[in-house]
Amino acid sequence: MKKHLRRFRDEEKGAIYVIEFAILAPVLFGSFFFGFELSMHSIRQMQLDRGLEVSTREVRLNTGMDFTHEALKYAICANAGGLEDCEDNLRLEMVPMNPRSFTGLEATADCSDVSLDVSPLRGWSLGEQHELMLLRACYRFNPVFGSIGLGKLFGENTTDGKGKMVSISAFVQEPR
Repeated sequence: MKKHLRRFRDEEKGAIYVIEFAILAPVLFGSFFFGFELSMHSIRQMQLDRGLEVSTREVRLNTGMDFTHEALKYAICANAGGLEDCEDNLRLEMVPMNPRSFTGLEATADCSDVSLDVSPLRGWSLGEQHELMLLRACYRFNPVFGSIGLGKLFGENTTDGKGKMVSISAFVQEPR
């Protein structure tokens, strides 16, 4: 057995392939991690978009009901299905807009940050009949591979390493 192992150790025929593997393996694995992180981000974004759209429809069709911030947040999380710690990591903003002098929402979404004190609600109004409303949801998530590749980029500008995604919905309140 020693003779065969010594001969395997001394053999130099495949040495060039080891160098090639050492150079290309990080590229191969890096692209795999990037693709997997991007897929998970796309799935989360689709879930957030669906939860927001289904809940927005409820608000739009039930103008007479008073939806509280917490009730709408719960509805979005329930309809999104599968977002990790959704109610703790979701921040909502709903404001009326005048379509004749449209100003839009602020450029940066107001996301909750678990390492900071909770800031007061920014813009929350249920609106009246025939009023254009904009609803923005910002969800913070933990990347799958938070220390490498795309996961590192998601959490780059935060103190806790969480990424954020934003979904916006516009609707007009139906008459009662």
